[in-house]
Amino acid sequence: VMKKTNSNIELKTFYGNSNTSKPGEYPYKHGIYPNMYTDRLWTMRQYSGFSSTKESNRRYHYLLEQGVKGLSVAFDLPTQTGYDSDDSLSEGEVGKVGVPISCIEDMDSLLDGIPLDKISISMTINSTAAILLAFVIAIADKRGIKRSELRGTIQNDILKEYIARGTFIYPPHPSMKIVTDIFEYCSKELPNWNTISVSGYHIREAGSTAIQELAFTFSNAIAYVEAAIKQGLDVDKFASRISFFFNSHNHFFEEISKFRAARKIWSKIMKERFNAKNDKSMICRFHTQTAGSTLAAQEIDNNVVRTTLQATAAVLGGTQSLHTNSRDEALALPNEDSALLALRTQQIIAFESGVADVVDPLAGSYLIEELTDTLEKESFKLIKEIDNLGGAVDAIEQNFQQNKIADSAYDFQKDIDAKEKIQVGVNKFITEKIPYNDIQKIDQKAVDQQIKNLTKFKKNRDNNSVLNSLKNLKQVAENGDNIFPLIIESVKANATLGEISNTLRDIFGEHKG
Repeated sequence: VMKKTNSNIELKTFYGNSNTSKPGEYPYKHGIYPNMYTDRLWTMRQYSGFSSTKESNRRYHYLLEQGVKGLSVAFDLPTQTGYDSDDSLSEGEVGKVGVPISCIEDMDSLLDGIPLDKISISMTINSTAAILLAFVIAIADKRGIKRSELRGTIQNDILKEYIARGTFIYPPHPSMKIVTDIFEYCSKELPNWNTISVSGYHIREAGSTAIQELAFTFSNAIAYVEAAIKQGLDVDKFASRISFFFNSHNHFFEEISKFRAARKIWSKIMKERFNAKNDKSMICRFHTQTAGSTLAAQEIDNNVVRTTLQATAAVLGGTQSLHTNSRDEALALPNEDSALLALRTQQIIAFESGVADVVDPLAGSYLIEELTDTLEKESFKLIKEIDNLGGAVDAIEQNFQQNKIADSAYDFQKDIDAKEKIQVGVNKFITEKIPYNDIQKIDQKAVDQQIKNLTKFKKNRDNNSVLNSLKNLKQVAENGDNIFPLIIESVKANATLGEISNTLRDIFGEHKG
């Protein structure tokens, strides 16, 4: 369909200089598909998960009715760090920052009535990613859905946990082994599943610059690709399922340029460094989330404006999928009204602004092109520094990335304190306002119910088959074979997330950050 402006001026699909490269062609600066959003819009996601599987499931159905095209699951801290809800270490954290999932029944309840062959499920989970994915596979098997029809993403990016986020369990080397086991298994069994979403988001949230976000993310990705090749996998067999997750921050033009630079950097790494032959192996597909760290607890409606600009930058930069933060997220998990407004923000950008009518609308802008080139050049310099330290894993063990981020975060805060950088309503243009009270509360009754259900689940299962499955898992982990099929077996035998994690803790040990 020919797109037109409001004055009926007919629009071409692309206005850039097509002598250099076209959208959908290497090095993909202008976008990974020839027609980008003129064929199909990005996937609009809303990230949610709270207090109980039933409550979260209700929110998912509500969001799907409002036009969300993919679900994004937030898990609570015990689930992220391999503890069951009834563990003494989980006390006070169950259901707090996301949904608690301890056993196959929890996952069944979370995904109740969700058509797993039609809706893509994105899960923000890292050290326990294998177990959560195993739960999904087991539910799909139970419902008679083919594994090849499952679509979604597990974050599964353990390296950035050591750099920026902290929800690791095992030391870096065994953790990398679990990641590559998932790659290997899914390349055969789950062809439409993104087995890793290499994440710059949390690196940026921790205070990095845009250049550091790119360089550290791609250095981590290089480490994953190297580990998989070392395990005997063919780069063109798994690389097309690697996806990325970036932050869309405040500087509008730098962020647009960053997304364009990201595609160039990754395609060059795959082609020149890893000799990938398949076009799909060179494509940088990414999900974007607006920057949580830029949201203020003061005058929360200002956050809607911040998020709108950040989301628009992500779309102008060519993202494949987008989550818009809600205005109240500086205070708590979003309430239903805020989540709806965040989704409507994306829909207004998509259907009312015209930014989706043309591929890479800012191609050829002097500012954007120069920023894109500079970000690419500076990122490659920093990647080279990490290469010289022995790669991402060795650099992490030397605290290289952590120290760089700490320095950048300190500089940024200094600028805010000195009012060199302005945050409206925070360090300038401040008004006295009534505090916002409509906060999403954690339901203690739901937390108690979660623990009660788990106790009942443990009581009613066949403990012999649980113990057998864990024994088999332990054996395979000790032999260094692929543990993922045994995690699926353990899950189907009704072993819990905590029991599986503890079995692996016995073998791999724990990382003390």
